[in-house]
Amino acid sequence: MAPFLLKRIFHGVAVLWVVATLTFVLLRLTPGGPFDRERKLPPQVVANLEAKYHLDESFFKQYLRYLTGVVRGDLGPSYKYLDRGVNDIVRDTLPTSALLGALAIAFALAVSIPAGLFAAHCRGSWIDRWLMISASIGISMPHFILGAVLIWALALQLNWFHAARWDALSSAVLPTITLGAAPAAYLSALLRSSLIETLGEDFIRTARAKGITEACVLFKHAFSHSLIPMLTVMGPLTATLLTGSFVVEYVFAIPGMGRFFITAVTDRDYPLIMGVTLIYTALLVSANLIVDLLYGIVDPRIRSQ
Repeated sequence: MAPFLLKRIFHGVAVLWVVATLTFVLLRLTPGGPFDRERKLPPQVVANLEAKYHLDESFFKQYLRYLTGVVRGDLGPSYKYLDRGVNDIVRDTLPTSALLGALAIAFALAVSIPAGLFAAHCRGSWIDRWLMISASIGISMPHFILGAVLIWALALQLNWFHAARWDALSSAVLPTITLGAAPAAYLSALLRSSLIETLGEDFIRTARAKGITEACVLFKHAFSHSLIPMLTVMGPLTATLLTGSFVVEYVFAIPGMGRFFITAVTDRDYPLIMGVTLIYTALLVSANLIVDLLYGIVDPRIRSQ
């Protein structure tokens, strides 16, 4: 296990370095500069700003300065928010995005696992067809449309929830459903397909021949062997949800990291763009590592290899 962990950690560090390098290079190759405005600044002001942020240095020296800061845990200053660095922005906004993402993951799992089990158990019935039609709708519907519908129906018409607040647990209900609906639909369809395939295996027929109840066959034998496809997609899905959806945060006015990333792109705030990208990559690498470890728990055959 230790060699495997060391190998994966090394690969993860390599991925972070590649992403950091590509992001840095692409931003520097993009036409325009971080201080370009519709109303041009005086040349002396631009020169002073570039000197302050070391943009007047050579490309290679800027790159080394950036990597050195990342290794030390310093993601640099923000070009737009002069009183806050990228570390400050990430520290203030990532917990909100992570909480929303964690709630969305919990919602997706709470909906997808029962739905997938029922659909596989009732294969070909009206329940199966209704669940798969609902899953198709959930996968196809964009976040901004579902969010707008939920705000209109549950917040404005029925007045059950707030439309755009983040100060209580009830404020998280609508954005959680909006963010978790598509993953729930996708995971339920994926689990159904995997369960149907597993239920046709020889060991399932043997279990049924021994007189084991259908519920025991479904939950104890088939379910655990059908989790591998779900775990495979849970890595990138978890990283995406934990960093928050930019669209959902914008629709519900949630003070998360997504809003700052959008403004960073429009304002050419290079350090903030690179910092958020690096945080997302780190979460993605970590989530995939956890998924690889869970493979061995779910399927002992993988652990033995």
